[in-house]
Amino acid sequence: MADIHVEEFYKDAAIALVQLYGAFPRRVNLFVEDIAGPDEPDEFGLHSKRHMACFGTLLWLAEEGFLRYVDTIRQEALDQAVLTQEAFVRLSSPAPDALVQELSHPEDLAVEPLPPSLREDLSSHVHLVRTALKSRHSLRIGHAVRATLFASK
Repeated sequence: MADIHVEEFYKDAAIALVQLYGAFPRRVNLFVEDIAGPDEPDEFGLHSKRHMACFGTLLWLAEEGFLRYVDTIRQEALDQAVLTQEAFVRLSSPAPDALVQELSHPEDLAVEPLPPSLREDLSSHVHLVRTALKSRHSLRIGHAVRATLFASK
């Protein structure tokens, strides 16, 4: 079983990537609270470890070339964030068949052959990440995010 901070990283990365994919190519503000949930700074104005871990995930995604942003809004958001070309192509691309079989819901994999366009959509990395998020299963989310972030170029 993975460490909880790694599972939270995968979930935060998944939510951020799906939000940015849904807005692509528009630039949007990416708020930590929308990803990690509400946070109440302490009496010194410091955010919780959970909030800062999510903010760190967003910065890591930018440093590793998955998203760009204009500036940070304190430690609460990324201002005008957008997926990079590489991230957009990776999320849009088909995942390996074995991964699709493993991570898809049974209703997605109909007995009858699907039209090619629908089959392609259901096999994309972004669909697998969305499906994993809907399942709320941390191992599934982690597997989908690892397959997306660390896929061969």
